[in-house]
Amino acid sequence: MNLKANNITFSYSKKRQILKDVSLSINNNEIIGLIGDSGSGKSTLCKILSGYITNYTGEVTMDNKAIPDKDFYPVQLIYQHPEKTMNPKWKMEKVLNESWTPTQELKDTFGLKDTWLTRWPNELSGGELQRFSILRALNPKTKFIIADEISTMLDAVTQVQIWEALIKHCKANNIGILAVSHDEELLEVICDDILHFDEINNL
Repeated sequence: MNLKANNITFSYSKKRQILKDVSLSINNNEIIGLIGDSGSGKSTLCKILSGYITNYTGEVTMDNKAIPDKDFYPVQLIYQHPEKTMNPKWKMEKVLNESWTPTQELKDTFGLKDTWLTRWPNELSGGELQRFSILRALNPKTKFIIADEISTMLDAVTQVQIWEALIKHCKANNIGILAVSHDEELLEVICDDILHFDEINNL
């Protein structure tokens, strides 16, 4: 199975073109890294791949077919700032179960403590919230993960824990990963190949 972006072009306004003829391909058995400058359009591309932005030209396909957006979108985006993706009026158990209910084994794998489930989002740290974000994205229907700077704000130990758990789960379940980061050393360790954004964005 593969996820492809074909000649993606996008502008926020007539004077501000962000993406021009961007193309890339990810198989569901590999981890592809994407590195580039801040403000270059990487996060915009992530939102297009995961269905959050739809008013672009070009196409995004999965196995050369349009991606269905009913029920559940199989390309899941994990953001850098998890607190911005969670309803502050929901306790963490409801936040998690909005997507699906992971097994206890999987929660343990990602270091998610049962005592956190009864807390509000503002009562947890960024690393703790990011564990919830990742678990929400690992719905059994997920085929690809778009990881947009998911460990930038975390300490080194938490980064290693989160990436090891995510990679192990995705490889076991044939889920492809696009890992977006400024940290080239990290990408060199975890990725099968690395793309440089300025080389695929033809502005």
